[in-house]
Formats: sequence, C-alpha cells, structure tokens
Amino acid sequence: MGVTADLCEKIVATTYDSLTPEAIAAARRLVLDGLAIAVAGTEEEAIQLLAAHYENFGARGDSTVIGFPFRTAPTLAAALNGASMHVLDFEPMWTPSNHALSTTLPAILALAEIREIDGKNLIAALVKGIELQGWIRHAGRVYEHGGVKFHPPGLVGPMGSAVAAGHVLGLTSEQMAHALGIASSRCGTVHANIGTMTKSTHCGHAAMHGLESALLAAKGFTANPEPFESHNGYARQMFGETFEAKDLLNFGAPFRIVSPGYAMKMFPSQYGTHFAITAGMSLREQISDPSQIQAVTLNTPVMQYVNRPMPDTGLAGKFSLQYTFASGLLRGGAKIDTFTDEMVALPDMQALLGKITMNMSPDIPARFDKMWLEAIVTMKDGRVLQARCDGPRGIWGSPPIPEEDHLIKVRDCLSRRLPSDRAERLIAFARRAETLTAAEVRALLKETVA
Repeated sequence: MGVTADLCEKIVATTYDSLTPEAIAAARRLVLDGLAIAVAGTEEEAIQLLAAHYENFGARGDSTVIGFPFRTAPTLAAALNGASMHVLDFEPMWTPSNHALSTTLPAILALAEIREIDGKNLIAALVKGIELQGWIRHAGRVYEHGGVKFHPPGLVGPMGSAVAAGHVLGLTSEQMAHALGIASSRCGTVHANIGTMTKSTHCGHAAMHGLESALLAAKGFTANPEPFESHNGYARQMFGETFEAKDLLNFGAPFRIVSPGYAMKMFPSQYGTHFAITAGMSLREQISDPSQIQAVTLNTPVMQYVNRPMPDTGLAGKFSLQYTFASGLLRGGAKIDTFTDEMVALPDMQALLGKITMNMSPDIPARFDKMWLEAIVTMKDGRVLQARCDGPRGIWGSPPIPEEDHLIKVRDCLSRRLPSDRAERLIAFARRAETLTAAEVRALLKETVA
C-alpha cells in the first residue's frame, strides 16, 4: 500500500470514540466561534453580493444559508457559508498558517439537512478535516510567508473538506482516496487576492470543492487515488520536492486541533496585524496626545502583503500593519467597525499613518509562531518610546483566551444580526455540540438565519 492508501485507512478508522476529551472540547469551541463570525460576516458587502449571486441560481433548497432567508444546494451553501465565516478574517489561526475552520465546518453543516448528522459525527468530521490540513502543511516543510505557491486555505482546504464530508458520508478507504484525488484537482488560490473581496471565496470554494469531491466519490466517481505519491500529483505540483509524504501518517491522536492547536483571534484582521495592534495598545498608555508624535518605525518580518502604508478602504486596513498599529494606539484595539472606509479616512488616522515607516527585516522570522514586531515612537519633545510584541493574547504556548472573553466576542458577533434570545439559544446549542441529536443540529442551523 502507498502513503495515500495507508492514510485513508487511518482516516476512515478514526471515529468519535478515537477523539481525546481535549480534542472534543477544542472542536466544540470552534463550532461556536465559526457560527458566530459567519453570522457577523453576512453584513459584509462581499457576502451580500455573493448571496444575491447564489440565490439567483434557483438551486434546490436543501441547505441553510447562514444569515439569509433562502436555502440552496449543499455545495452552494458550503461556498457561501464558508465565505461568510472567513470574510471578517476573524476565525482562529493555525500553525503552519492556514484557515482550517471555514474550509471544513461549512461542508459538514451543508450536509446536515440531507443526512442524519448528530453532534458526535459533526465533531469527529471537523477534527478529521482540520487534522489532514495541518499535516499536509507540515509535510510541505514550508513555514514562512512567501514559501508556499498558493494561499493556504485554497491549497489544503479542499482536501480537509473532502475528509470531513467523507466522514459524514461514510466513505470507505478506497472512496476516500478517490475523494482526495478529485479534491487535489480543485486546489490553488492566488496570494494577490489577499485584501480583496475574492479572498473570502478562497475558503468558501475550498469547502464547496471538498464537499463535491466526497459526494462524487460516494457515487463511484474516480480520480488518481495516489495524490500524495504520484510523480505529477498534488504533493509534487503544489509543494515540490520538499514534501515529506510520510508525515501524513501521523494523522491521529493527540490531534492537531489540540497540539499545536489554534490561536483564537480577538481582532477581526490578518493574524500578523495582531502583533501591531498589541504594540499600539501598549504604547497608548504612554501617549496622551497622539498629535505630538513625530515619527513611528515598525520593525517587522518580511511580509510584503501586510505592508500597506495608506490603505484606502477598511478591507485593505485588515491587511495593513501600519493601519492596525495606528488603530491600537488611537482606538485602544480593533473591532469589526474599525475596518470601515469611514474609520480609515478619519483625520487623526490619516495624520498618524503619514508618520509611520516600516522596516521589514529578514532577521525576524516570517511565521506567526516565531515572529515579533517592534514599534519605536519618537515624540516631538524628543522622547523615544518603544514596545515589542512577541505574540498577542492566546498565541500558541501562552494561556488560551478565557471562556468569558471568548463569549464577549461571540455575543458581539451574533448581536449584529440576531436578537439576544436567538443568540443565546445558538450559544447554548453550540456549547454542547457533541451531545446534539441530528434534529438539534438542524435546529442550531435555523438559529443562524437572520
């Protein structure tokens, strides 16, 4: 047997009973976080446009569309709900870097109304889809920004989605290999679209393509069943010679959802910007009058895609170390409403942005689990103030975000579209996700419709 065949045997053999209590608890929290940020994401213009686009398809209404009153086909629901879950850039971050939640959970939920999916199967499918994505990224041996050819969720997301959906559909190991083979031809997304509306579709399409791959495999559709070892297959084409396929056979307990786990986001922006926000917040305490700032230097890793000195939209601001640092200093943090065109254009923001210089150093690791950011502020009175962030709250290796703080984020997100009573019912369902019956999973989904 080859690597793919061995891997698929392990994937199929992994059930809810294989999961550790820690993995179940981690997945339960992800279900709540994912649903909350998806509900909030439906306010975004990009999602409003996508929803109108998909609604016009007139597809059979099998599956719930989060935040909207229409239903659609499972694959289209996965695409739209995945985009909603990612559009705010508010979902947890993984190491090596990836968006593993919005590429996986929407595919599972899209099946919930055409299959009997109870909470145990929901949790198991989620853990398995995330697990494969993590090991593929690890096997690629590229950890720093700029090393991978494609935006990671489009690179590995369809593979994880296929595994998650394949679990729900009860695929055999042979069918799972074909599902991965099909999904391997659906992978790849362009870094240049980071900071645009299209970025949200990287995750939505990953969820959709993986789901469709599993559905096709269940019907007997075939592909090359050795995507990880074929000389011109997925691993070689996407990662080159660095890919270590044998790493995939580490699939299983204690599960990557636990170790190294995920970094819960408390700001709705690209994860590297959380270092800038944190540095800005610490300097805010020392600067009573920001107009007295003479100049700012940010020492950062080489991350060109977040070097946006004067972002002209709120969306671009999510990917600007300069704007997010300024937000931390001027506003004391960053919230969903921080990233609007109106907030970017405020006079005090524009004034401070014009004083910021960014120094990207190759000596600072360009990976989230090892990077750091330093801010040096020179005041007009000659004082020089400094702040260094080695990691925002909740980063790997630090204490996790407390439950009460996470619930503040969740309730804020849900309140943007849902009345408080429905938000609390959704929270109550999600906080016992693994105990839900199939009927309760469907009831949970109904609570997300604004």
